[in-house]
Amino acid sequence: MQRLTAWTHHGMEQRRHLNDTRAGAGLITGSVFLVATSDALIKLGSAQFTVWQLYVIRSTIAIALLLLWLCLSQRSTTGLQLTWDRWTLLRSAALTLMWIAFYAALPHVSLSLAALALYTAPLFIALLSAKVLREQVNPRRWMAIALGFLGVLLILRPTAEHFSAMSLLPVLAALLYAVAAVVTRTRCASHCALSLALNLNLCLCLVGALVLLGHRLQSPSSEPVHEGFLAPHWVSLGPAQWGLLSVLAVLMVLMSVGVAKAYQLGPSTIVGTFDYSYLLFAMFWGFALFNEVPDAIMIVGMGLIAASGVWVLRG
Repeated sequence: MQRLTAWTHHGMEQRRHLNDTRAGAGLITGSVFLVATSDALIKLGSAQFTVWQLYVIRSTIAIALLLLWLCLSQRSTTGLQLTWDRWTLLRSAALTLMWIAFYAALPHVSLSLAALALYTAPLFIALLSAKVLREQVNPRRWMAIALGFLGVLLILRPTAEHFSAMSLLPVLAALLYAVAAVVTRTRCASHCALSLALNLNLCLCLVGALVLLGHRLQSPSSEPVHEGFLAPHWVSLGPAQWGLLSVLAVLMVLMSVGVAKAYQLGPSTIVGTFDYSYLLFAMFWGFALFNEVPDAIMIVGMGLIAASGVWVLRG
């Protein structure tokens, strides 16, 4: 009887683990689809507002939605406490700079290329883990890292004919994301995920507001003209722009919660593998909205980066 009970319990645990793995894989796939959609919409609207307006408006709405979500879920008020230690601030600063670098590149490079360069982050995470955290990296993972950077070289094509300095910005964004990931794993693992999300949005909103305010104080009488996505001033927005920024705020809340929940449900090696579906979604939106068709070299580079990332994750 005890053996039967143990066998039944083991079977239930296996089914629960399988269901959690499937739920995690499905949730991360849906979440990265929202991420790709958000990035495509930002590229589409980059000629209508500035990145600093995006930071202020999107983060303000996102903060309100996160607080409302807390109230509706009837969580305790301890969940509203924010942690402002140096590691949380370093994480938020790294992610803020990451988005500045990535969004600055979007008006100038294809969405597919930006996505491919950004997904070198697992390679940088492995490098930082080895050099900073002194984690052991076996020869197979070093081979995977080298394979991934070979894919980067194929995509960026650092020659006088094809190279663009803007294509380096998503790679810089990947490095900053890796810094944030390592800090989160080593120094912020015990922090409330909602607290980290609120801290990040507050940091984004604060940076955007300071840039806009600083420009306003320096040039109080100048007429705001949209000179580019990184222009440090506020431009007038119509109903369509306000609607787009509101949609981006909702997407940010959903995708941030979805990604966090996915990694809580399923094994990180499996969830991380499905995370690479972002590349396919980015290529889809690049083709559907911007008529971007990757050439054979970009496809080979994407395959090398994806293969190396999966190799690193499973290693």
